Amino acid sequence: MTSLPILFSGSSHVELAHEIIHMLGIPLGRCHLQLFPDKELFVELLEPVQGRDVFVLQSLGEDPNIHLMELLIMLDAFKRASAKSITVLIPYYAYARQDRLDKPGVPITARLIADLLTKAGANQIITMDLHSEQIEGFFDIPVQHLQSRELLIPYCASLELKDLVIVAPDKGAIKIAGSYARELEVPIAMIDKERIDSFHVEMRLFVGDVNGKTVLLPDDMCSTAGTLVSAANICSRLGAKRVIALAGHGLFIENAMEKIEKSPIELMITTNSIPVREEIKKHPKIRVLSIASLLCSAINKGIPG
Repeated sequence: MTSLPILFSGSSHVELAHEIIHMLGIPLGRCHLQLFPDKELFVELLEPVQGRDVFVLQSLGEDPNIHLMELLIMLDAFKRASAKSITVLIPYYAYARQDRLDKPGVPITARLIADLLTKAGANQIITMDLHSEQIEGFFDIPVQHLQSRELLIPYCASLELKDLVIVAPDKGAIKIAGSYARELEVPIAMIDKERIDSFHVEMRLFVGDVNGKTVLLPDDMCSTAGTLVSAANICSRLGAKRVIALAGHGLFIENAMEKIEKSPIELMITTNSIPVREEIKKHPKIRVLSIASLLCSAINKGIPG
C-alpha cells in the first residue's frame, strides 16, 4: 500500500488542482461526482485511500451551496474509507461575512460551516484571506490561514511604483492596509464612511494624503466592486496620479467589471482562489496571480509526520 499523499478535487476548481499536482508531483485522486436529476449529489471514490494522507481541494465561490454539500459528502467518503488524515483546501471560504451576531435572530453561518466540516471528517483546514481572523477560532482542528499578500506584495514591488501610498478603502480593510504599508515601508491613508441619512452614505478621506501619489487599494475580496471603485473615485478627485486595486478573492459579480472599466482603477490585481472567467483573464485592467505555490507550501507543511 502506497504512503504517498494524494490530492482529490471537487468540481469547483479542477484547473487549480492540476496546477498543484504538477508542482508537487503527487497523483490526482480519481473519483466520480454526479448530480442526479432530482439534484441530489453522489460521490464515489475510484481508488483506495486507506492509510493515506488525503488532501481535497474545493473552493466555495460561484455556487457555494452545491460545492459545500459536495465537499461534505467527499469528506464522509474519505472517513468511511479509512483515510489516515484528511486535509481540506478551501481557498475561498464562503459565508465568511456571516461571522457574528450583529442583531437578534441571525445565524453565525461561518461557525456552522466550520462545525459541518469537522463533523464530516476534516482533520485540518488550509484556507486563505478569511474575512475575519476570528473564523479560525470556530474550528477545533488545526487551521493554516494563508495570506494572498505573500503573492501580491512581490508583484507590486516588481512594478517599481513611485510615490506610493496604501489606502484602506473602508474601516474593515485597515488591518490589511497596515500590513501592506509595513511590508512595503510606505505611508498609509484611510477612507471612512459617514451616513448622511437613511438613504445616503458619504465616503471621505479620513487620514492621510494622496495628492500626486500612486495609490494601492487592498481588500480581502472584490465582490460587486462598489467599495473599491468608490474609494478609487475619491482618491482620483483628491489628486492621486494612479490607482491600483488589490483583492485576495476576485468574485466580480453583478456589474463589477463594468464599474471597474469606468473607474479610475488602472489595474486590478487578484488571485485564482476561485475559477476566473476567460473574459476576466483577458481584460486589460485585470492581473490574476496563481495561488498554487502558496497551497503547495501549505500542503508540504500539513503532511503529518
